[in-house]
Amino acid sequence: MFMILAAILIVSAFAVIFNRNVVHSALALLVNFCTLAVFYFALNAQFLAIVQILIYAGAIVVLFLFVVMLLGAELGEQVTTWLTARNAALVALGFVLLTIVGSAVFENQYVFVRDGKTGTLTEQAVQEFGQVQVIGSFLFTDYILPFHLVAVLLSVGVVGILWLGQQQKRKKVEGSVND
Repeated sequence: MFMILAAILIVSAFAVIFNRNVVHSALALLVNFCTLAVFYFALNAQFLAIVQILIYAGAIVVLFLFVVMLLGAELGEQVTTWLTARNAALVALGFVLLTIVGSAVFENQYVFVRDGKTGTLTEQAVQEFGQVQVIGSFLFTDYILPFHLVAVLLSVGVVGILWLGQQQKRKKVEGSVND
């Protein structure tokens, strides 16, 4: 089951990146978010699964679709080839980011067991305080930097869509003035 879900997750992620139609790309993002929520349910993290569906699959994708529909669905540039110097630099930067995130996860005491020891989070602590309180405590103390980085990433996506829309409007205005 996990292999099928992982395949759906990877295919939908590539569909988000390589789809030429912005609306189809946003719908592939919706599939990606919902599949990730199924993973959370399977891992017994019901709170994260519901948050994933409500906030990301619901609000964020609807926001992206709203912005795309507001600015026009024909946004974007025609891609003739993916093999450019800019894309190579972006892939290299992506690998650097993946290395940084991977080393941060590896060094986290709550993720991996080292020397037979785990972090301070136990099943009894979750039962005593509740899943939401424990997640909130970790999210706004130990994981405040990743929390803010996700917010910046989502903001950059919205700004990118707005920038593409403005470029499209300028091209239309310049085209009509030249005619």
